[in-house]
Amino acid sequence: MTLIKSISGIRGTIGGPVGEGLTPVDIVKFTYAYCDRLRVRRPKQAGERYKVVVGKDARISGEMVENLVCGTLIACGVDVVKAGFASTPTTEMAVIFSQADGGIILTASHNPKQWNALKLLNEKGEFLTAEEGGDILACAEKEDFDFADIDSIGSIVEEDFTDRHLDAVLALPQVDVEAVRKAGFTVVVDAVNSVGGIIMPRLLKRLGVKCIELNCNPDGNFAHNPEPLPANLVELSETVVREKADLGVSVDPDVDRLAFICENGEPFVEEYTLVSVADYLLECAEKEGRKDLATVSNLSSSRALRDVTEKHGGTYYASAVGEVNVTTLMHKVGALIGGEGNGGVIYPAIHAGRDAMVGVALFLSNLAHKKMKVSQLKKTYPQYFIAKNKIQLSDKALIDKILSELQVIYKDENVNTLDGVKISFEAKKQWVHLRKSNTEPIIRIYAEAQDQASAEALARQVIEVADKIIG
Repeated sequence: MTLIKSISGIRGTIGGPVGEGLTPVDIVKFTYAYCDRLRVRRPKQAGERYKVVVGKDARISGEMVENLVCGTLIACGVDVVKAGFASTPTTEMAVIFSQADGGIILTASHNPKQWNALKLLNEKGEFLTAEEGGDILACAEKEDFDFADIDSIGSIVEEDFTDRHLDAVLALPQVDVEAVRKAGFTVVVDAVNSVGGIIMPRLLKRLGVKCIELNCNPDGNFAHNPEPLPANLVELSETVVREKADLGVSVDPDVDRLAFICENGEPFVEEYTLVSVADYLLECAEKEGRKDLATVSNLSSSRALRDVTEKHGGTYYASAVGEVNVTTLMHKVGALIGGEGNGGVIYPAIHAGRDAMVGVALFLSNLAHKKMKVSQLKKTYPQYFIAKNKIQLSDKALIDKILSELQVIYKDENVNTLDGVKISFEAKKQWVHLRKSNTEPIIRIYAEAQDQASAEALARQVIEVADKIIG
């Protein structure tokens, strides 16, 4: 059993002793701590009510976790807007629609069905800062509870925000509904039997797209490993080819990550979800005569975003890994578009959170304008390949030693220490990024180059250097 506490929330496997799995006691503690810190973060006048939105993906444990969270919230005197089955971006939007003080998303994202989590939002529907998350962790550890009296307990109302979310997506000027409808696309959707099976077919039908549903029954029995990686999307690839579809769409259980399959059954590659959408939006903005265009992704994401940004005369910025770090930097630089290489598209014109519905609508609009097959579209972007490795260590103390000495060894290259150590070999358009795990004595290694063999060779080179440092 596993329980992981972090500044972005709490996640774990369901069941087991307190402290080892995500138990009812843990859920109550952290929900209470969220309420306690909410009062500090957003003070109100006496008699004013707090309001929090709660949404969940379709995990089997969802109803149990939802009941505990909602019960704790009203016991703290907080009114609850229960969004029910809702994607993560839908819940984020619901906070805005409801003018709520915050939100709690019940999802373990791409983790298997035995996992669940509480992801915590502020009044903007965005994830809490590191400092705010740290305050909640400290409060939960104190276990100093003080619940509302009977005349002050909260209430619960239920509301489905799915269509309001889709209305907002389709209202975006860059989403060309008419062009998509005229294109007559056929799209296969694999929603891994979670809430994507509710919202994604509805979006495609409103766009006039023929939707073939695969694993779209939101019962929480994931048909395969829910992370939208090529190895887990064999059925989707085969269905796209068999049905002669134009595109395959895969989303994770809470629908904030997005991966495409080309018409020939080959992966579009998750890294290129953001790249393709960004290229389209930058092109639109450039035609409108907009200046000072900026994009943001994290340090472990593909260089291809930087390349397409600079092609359109814009500036690319890199953040530390983590959605809140990406959105914080996006706000700071006024980014047009941003996200993460794991298929996360963040378009602040609608809201500052990863949103697969926004990604699909913009991608199809671009495809309709370009009038080419998905595999042909992929070839128009800079081609890079990523290799993922890790170094397993027996002692966490060795991690800092390795990262510190690598900075010295590669001092003549472009070294970034914002988040771990990233070494960029600009002449070869290659980079390698090393980050330590928060929970294990592991260094995760991402390397990128213009072909797979070179990316893997770069990773091996750095691993060999690290081995020598260890001795």
